[in-house]
Amino acid sequence: MERILITGASGGIGRAIAVRLAGSGRELLLHGRDESVLAEVLRDVEARGAKGRTLVADLSVAQQVRSLAAAAGDAPLDVLINNAGSAVVKPVEEIGLAEWEASLAVTVTAPLLLIQRLLPYLPAGASIVNVLSVAARRGIPNWSAYCAAKFALEGLTSSVREELRPRGVRVINVYPAATATRLWDRVPGTWDRRRMLPPEEVAEAIAYALARPAGVLVESVEVGDLSGLL
Repeated sequence: MERILITGASGGIGRAIAVRLAGSGRELLLHGRDESVLAEVLRDVEARGAKGRTLVADLSVAQQVRSLAAAAGDAPLDVLINNAGSAVVKPVEEIGLAEWEASLAVTVTAPLLLIQRLLPYLPAGASIVNVLSVAARRGIPNWSAYCAAKFALEGLTSSVREELRPRGVRVINVYPAATATRLWDRVPGTWDRRRMLPPEEVAEAIAYALARPAGVLVESVEVGDLSGLL
């Protein structure tokens, strides 16, 4: 049974990943903060032939991240997908320390703790997938907290990739452009949803990278709408 842990699986890109990877012979460990929403994703996953479990945790709290890793169990884990994130979008002078720290905790510290805790259960041939953003490679006005967290995650996981090559564990970084999720409902401004990427396309890119033979590493995938950045 192939085991896959997906953080932030309750909606948007995470839910699309879960549905895309669901299938016979797989067990999906679905993380989120809302048990009722996760239950809906679990039904979708099981309808596609996969086994599933829901794991509730607030990734901004280190102890809950550790508890999440423990709840994943001590069986081998084939894929860890660090998808959860948060978006603080406001001018730099308006960013509060608490929301800055929460952004870094969810986007950077939680993946670090999960990798540290779960690495003993990642055998040769396993993969770590990190869902970043094009904002991990370029600065965007009013997105400084978000960019800072994504830049940090890129640095962390690009280094971890080199550490884990000798162990046969792949580290895959995915950089979606603007993706049509509920995140945009909370972002100030007017955004053209028609130029946004469907979450399913991000999931498809991840599925492609994971489907390569164990000795083939797709190090990074940047995917976006043909029309370009918003």
